[in-house]
Amino acid sequence: MSGSYAPIEGGGSLLLAWQIKHKKVLIVGGGNVAAQRIVSVKIGDAAVTVVSPSSGLHAEVRARIEAKEVAWVDRCFEDADLHGMDMVLTALDDHEESVRIGKLCRSRRIPVNVADVPDMCDFYFMSQHRDGPLQIAVSTNGRGPKLANMIRTEVIKALPPRSGDMVYYMGTLRAKVREWEPEISQSSKRMRWVTRLCEAWGLHGMGKWADAAAKDDTLVDRLKPYYDANDIPTLESVI
Repeated sequence: MSGSYAPIEGGGSLLLAWQIKHKKVLIVGGGNVAAQRIVSVKIGDAAVTVVSPSSGLHAEVRARIEAKEVAWVDRCFEDADLHGMDMVLTALDDHEESVRIGKLCRSRRIPVNVADVPDMCDFYFMSQHRDGPLQIAVSTNGRGPKLANMIRTEVIKALPPRSGDMVYYMGTLRAKVREWEPEISQSSKRMRWVTRLCEAWGLHGMGKWADAAAKDDTLVDRLKPYYDANDIPTLESVI
């Protein structure tokens, strides 16, 4: 390969934050795996329908149906259930039926995840950590789910306390900076200043600042003179 570019290592997955708000998601099955899938897609505010006979419902799935968090069809899957769906997740003990549904989805170009059949999955569910607006996910591309959980746990230990609050207040700061200087022509300046601030304070410093901002709603506005001067204050000077 010419030049100094690093070679691209294939064999991975395209990692995305898939926006599924109001998208129609069908979950086939009502057991423990279905309960986990409901949580995963409802985090993204999807419109979820569960197809499963009442006899196959896990207690959590039943509770979410009763709370009207998901719609429910009290019977086994029928091919017509795929009509209008944006995503399908199978969570069945019946391997042959799961694969059949997966193939049917692919023939209709509907993204599908077939539990415990990696070759029939258009996407995998990653080991996730959620703290408010902060989401962290680890993928082993279907090879080691337990290992993904262990890696996620170690990553979380390295984060400062209340990291979700830190992300929240960073979003607040970025919105304020756009308010202070809204012109599109200044977008590079805004981005550079916020980047410099993060690098100067570091992850744990940003965490301390977020803790202080949660107690003092004027703290974000105190940064405006520094932005106007294109200067980065020390953390100690603003909290």
